[in-house]
Amino acid sequence: MYPYLFEIGPISVGTFGLMVALGFLAALHVLNREFKRQGLHKELGSTIVTTCMVGGLVGAKLYFVLFENSPETWGEVFDLLFSGYGLTWYGGFVVAAGGVLWQIRRHNAPLGHVADAVGIALAVGYGVGRIGCQLAGDGDYGVPTDLPWGMAYPDGVVPTTEKVHPAPVYETLSHLGIAAFLWKMRTRFEIPGLSFSFYLILAGLARFLVEFIRINPPALWGLSQAQLLSIAMIVFGLGLMLYLQRRREAP
Repeated sequence: MYPYLFEIGPISVGTFGLMVALGFLAALHVLNREFKRQGLHKELGSTIVTTCMVGGLVGAKLYFVLFENSPETWGEVFDLLFSGYGLTWYGGFVVAAGGVLWQIRRHNAPLGHVADAVGIALAVGYGVGRIGCQLAGDGDYGVPTDLPWGMAYPDGVVPTTEKVHPAPVYETLSHLGIAAFLWKMRTRFEIPGLSFSFYLILAGLARFLVEFIRINPPALWGLSQAQLLSIAMIVFGLGLMLYLQRRREAP
């Protein structure tokens, strides 16, 4: 594992932060290509990515501090907020989504078309970002396994010498697969917003399944908190799909 790309005195550049940055750049590239194809404002992509970057990082960190780590003192809160780990995707997704909706309304952009492009960009950015989790060995790996591709993370931020499921690799592959599917289908979906509903369903399903081999504790009914949120994501995606279809068929 390579938690740090290089260190110069007190300054260190972590591989996780680097891959998160590359994930945002990859998402921006996807958005710019899609917005250009759709004839949308050329600066809307960078505006949305900046909003996602700020809102996503803040929301991910706050969710981790408030719901997953449960700090007991203000000193612990401060340490967690400014540490290099503890980014929960769902927390970032909620805050970033609110910011993106505000930007779409502020620019008077078509919601369905923008959402479709954002769904592809989210899948790409998430897949690239998870490479950082794999390189850093930050504890996002899975339970012990005897499978040939099981890996140990002895030099990770959260080290383990036992062979475990490389869950970040699974998530990278699944989300890049989702992105490839949505990219291929982007000109075939006739209803604006339909591609985004597929993103919600597929991304929620991918996270729900990978949680079975993750080390997160159960929260309710034997399911982890991430799985419960994944179910909500899938249900919302299905509801959105049905709503869009019925609205199109309505006289």
